[in-house]
Order: sequence, then structure tokens, then C-alpha cells
Amino acid sequence: MYMSKINKLTTLAETKFLNLYNAEYSNKGGNIKNWIIASRKEKENLEGVYLNNKELQDDAVLIVPFHKEEEKIVVIRQFRVPINSYIYEMPAGLIDKGESPQTAITRELKEETGLDVIEILKNTVKGQLFLSPGMTDESVTSVFCTCGGTISKAYMEEDEDIEPILLSQKEAQELLIKDVKFDIKCYIYLQEFAKSGNKMFK
Repeated sequence: MYMSKINKLTTLAETKFLNLYNAEYSNKGGNIKNWIIASRKEKENLEGVYLNNKELQDDAVLIVPFHKEEEKIVVIRQFRVPINSYIYEMPAGLIDKGESPQTAITRELKEETGLDVIEILKNTVKGQLFLSPGMTDESVTSVFCTCGGTISKAYMEEDEDIEPILLSQKEAQELLIKDVKFDIKCYIYLQEFAKSGNKMFK
């Protein structure tokens, strides 16, 4: 039996933040097939991963913050163009070129919420978490952290339409049963917080 593998990558479209590729691959039966892939990576970088065993680098950071003084989890409600609606998410963002995930975590939390990272919690940093592997190679480094300061929209970019929100355990429980849109990652973390409360961050 053959092992499935990508043989060739062809660019279909390139934009500033997202590219579209056709991947020609051999399936487990040895037959040649094609798959459309959306990727944050440039073709040369992605070919290195697919064809030359180059290490895959995470594209973004996903932050699960706990406000130490307020004793509340931090989420955001953001307008997302693909769904033409607002959706509850965890703070997150792309890792800039040459930037470490740790630096990106601090920068993105400040930008989206106005809050400052106090401590990245031990044994919570997990990389190579894939968001929708049937469509994209995009992966994130996820981290739990404590944070402090005051909620602010002053650091957001023009295209960011974000409302930062602090939720108590009870408020998380109430939000989860409302008819609102959730990013699946946010939904899972809020479920855990609704069940465990502050223990989630111990």
C-alpha cells in the first residue's frame, strides 16, 4: 500500500495575508489527486515543509487570559467578514515575521484588549494546533496567561472591530446558553471555565 504524500504545489492566488494553492498528491491507492489549500505561508516556505521536511512554524497565537484582579476570563466579540457577523473568540493574532510566539502573545493581547500579560502559566504553551485541517495548514501556539490592567480599545488597528469582555464563571455559564455565534475554540475554553472557574488557571 502507498502512503499519501504531496508531490507538487501550484499557486492559484496570492494576497497579503492569505494564499491559495493546488496540491497535487498521491493517495493511499497510488492515484494522483488534487486538493485546494488556503495558507498564510509563501510558496517557497510551504514547499519546504511539504517536499523537504522543513519544520512547520505556527502562523498565530491563541491566548486564554485570566484577569488576576477581576478574577474573570477575557474574551472578545469581533466582526468577521466571512460570516458578516460578530462572533465570540479568544484573543489571537498572527505571529509577525521574525517574532517569537511569546512576543506575539504580549503584543496581541495588548492590541485587542488593552491588557498586559503578567505571567504565562507553566505547562500551558502548546504549539501545532490546527484550526481547520481539511482546508488550511494554519496552526497556532496556544497559551494560558494571567493579565492585568484596564480594558481598552485604544490599541486596535483600523480594521479591527473588537469588543473586549471580562466574564465571571456565572457570566460564562449564561453566555454559553445564549443564541450567539462562537468560535469553536472560544466555546470549548468557556465550557471549561464555566465548569471549573478559577481552577482552570491554577
